[in-house]
Amino acid sequence: MSKLPFRLGIHPINWVGEDVKEHGEDTTCEQILDDIQRLGLTGTEMGRKFPTDPEVLRKELSQRGISLVSQWKSMLFSDPAYRQSELDSYRRHAEFLQSMGSVVISTAEVGGSLHFDPRRTPHEKEVLRLGEQEWSSLAEGLNAAGAIAREHGLKLTYHHHGGTVVEQPEEIDRLMELTDPNLVYLLYDTGHAYYGGADPLEVLRKHYDRIAYIHLKDVRPHVLEEARAEQSDFVGCIRKGVFTVPGDGCIDFGPILQELITRGYDGWAMLEGEQDPAIHNPYAYASRSLEYLNSLIQQQSSTERSPQA
Repeated sequence: MSKLPFRLGIHPINWVGEDVKEHGEDTTCEQILDDIQRLGLTGTEMGRKFPTDPEVLRKELSQRGISLVSQWKSMLFSDPAYRQSELDSYRRHAEFLQSMGSVVISTAEVGGSLHFDPRRTPHEKEVLRLGEQEWSSLAEGLNAAGAIAREHGLKLTYHHHGGTVVEQPEEIDRLMELTDPNLVYLLYDTGHAYYGGADPLEVLRKHYDRIAYIHLKDVRPHVLEEARAEQSDFVGCIRKGVFTVPGDGCIDFGPILQELITRGYDGWAMLEGEQDPAIHNPYAYASRSLEYLNSLIQQQSSTERSPQA
């Protein structure tokens, strides 16, 4: 159980891969939700093994005291030709999440991505970065989608993400500069920040006022170094085990938690690992990660109570 002062949930991607379909393919929705309940956590995101019928899903969640906080939504706003159909799809997505009592929409641009852009072909090897017009189109689309989210009592939280066109620190900066702060918020992901070449703590401090949702994820740097030496793409990096839960990689979560506590963050954060559950047992890894995060809170509390020398 979490002792953190903000709301902590866990993503079903710890049990079932979203980008690597063979990870956890035989895992059931019931297994995932039962484990979340055993962990004492009360929030999760939509997963591909969850029922899509709202009534069935609502029943499965409510009987375990779990809330559906969000669901990922891929968008192709950088190409104006897709704008209206994407906004229509976004509205339907918002309607579903509103009906489930969710609070944020995890949103990411897929234009230019090797794995998510429907216009790309299998033989291509690199993410296509955005040009000026594409950046402008992306910002306009996100602002329009953010207005739809707000109509439904939700916040659009943009997920900077490995293997996409908003991955590197300067790309995060630019997206925040180009979009309306009242319509487009940031999904701060510690693991993807590191993967994209940023210092996660610096991203947190720089963009805290825009952050409305958090993913807490760690990175195995030796695996990342090896994967990049082999020129592995993003999905290849996941297969190799680049990501893990907090406390099992190289990111120092002490200063990150201190920053969130000092600033009074009271939104949701999701515990994430995104690794092969057959090798890294999701429940065991999550339990150890919770112990690690709680120990950091206890250390900080003890330091604050210690008398000054």
